[in-house]
Amino acid sequence: MAEETFQGVYPILATPFFEDGQIDVPSQLRLVEHLLEQGAHGLGAFGNAGEGYALLPEERRELLDGIVKHVDGRVPVIVGVGATGTEVAVAACRQAESQGAAGLMVLPPYYLRPDGDGVRRFFQAVSDAVSIPIMVQDAPMLSQVPMPPALLATMAKEIEQVCYAKVEAPPTAPKVTKTLEAAGDALIAFGGLNGQFLIEEVQRGARGTMPASDMTELYVAMWDALEAGNEAEAWAVFRRAIPLMRFELQPGLGVSAIKHNLVERGVIASAAVREPTKTLDADGLRELAALRDLVWP
Repeated sequence: MAEETFQGVYPILATPFFEDGQIDVPSQLRLVEHLLEQGAHGLGAFGNAGEGYALLPEERRELLDGIVKHVDGRVPVIVGVGATGTEVAVAACRQAESQGAAGLMVLPPYYLRPDGDGVRRFFQAVSDAVSIPIMVQDAPMLSQVPMPPALLATMAKEIEQVCYAKVEAPPTAPKVTKTLEAAGDALIAFGGLNGQFLIEEVQRGARGTMPASDMTELYVAMWDALEAGNEAEAWAVFRRAIPLMRFELQPGLGVSAIKHNLVERGVIASAAVREPTKTLDADGLRELAALRDLVWP
């Protein structure tokens, strides 16, 4: 039986950079504190919305040390790992655990994409190497690795540390239902994809969501309303958030939009991104500013 160690809103930390491309640790820690003040129940480090793919190993270590120290046990920190080789993933997961990660969000290998047996062997190897919960990141639009409900359920039942799945395989709400039916109490589901189906996922049994880090107070308000049984209030908040949710789901441009929003809110110093992440053009910045006025009038 999977214990509900993690639940609620776990925003994926954006990774701030200075204009010269170096990591901006002071801005990172300001963002951590901002999210805690906004009511985040936990934090996700180095996810796709945080440009984890663009960080050097030594930068991940430096940032994670700072994040864990600053959080100081107030909420769990789940660390994202996306590696194309099993040994690389195992090493990264061990490193994250040694630095205080409470859990791991792990993509399957996505360069030489394995079949179901290969996916199981990969997650078994990671589980054998760590003693903290693993969240399988089911994101086939990114990884091109399909993981049907039966596979997720089998891994949860047979692999010790696989306790969670972040369901990002559209349509996500029906997949939450099918996965939980197959896994029973062996697996806990989270949602992703910037919370666009947060309400439906929670109503179907998901116990958390991992959106971007610029609208955390709105996601927390939706979560709190659903936990209180107030669906109408959750939809009212959702309608306020949807313009930016939609804009930020544009492939390659969402991270830039998120960072510009955080700069405008005085949280981080620069909206700089690293290649291959794209930067919004002048028209995109005007569009984003208009949407911001709808969300934060």
